[in-house]
Amino acid sequence: MENLQDSKNLAIEIARILDRKKAESVKVLKVRDLTVLTDYFVIASGTSTTHVAALADEVEFALGEKGVKPYNTEGYDSKNWVLLDYSSVIVHVFVPNTRTYYDLEHLWADGEPVDISAYLDGEEQ
Repeated sequence: MENLQDSKNLAIEIARILDRKKAESVKVLKVRDLTVLTDYFVIASGTSTTHVAALADEVEFALGEKGVKPYNTEGYDSKNWVLLDYSSVIVHVFVPNTRTYYDLEHLWADGEPVDISAYLDGEEQ
């Protein structure tokens, strides 16, 4: 599954990176049929603003090592919600209360959840 040019593989790899860094409630939503913005959202929570920054940094670092760089990043100033835009995959890393407030899973409820449990080490997804 190393073809990171494929958007689904990229989304799963990002979920794996986040899981290894102890992100909470990692979700992947296929939104390709709902928007022209992207193919997938990867949504995760950190336990604090420090953890959110560390999660986003790890995604950037690990993918950068494989030659994949984000087109844009946002939210590093507040670290309540960091967004990494990889074009075909957009990563959202939140602190829990900000994730609850914006509730992207509900907003994009018509998106197709991707079962990533086979790819993750964590027990609860």
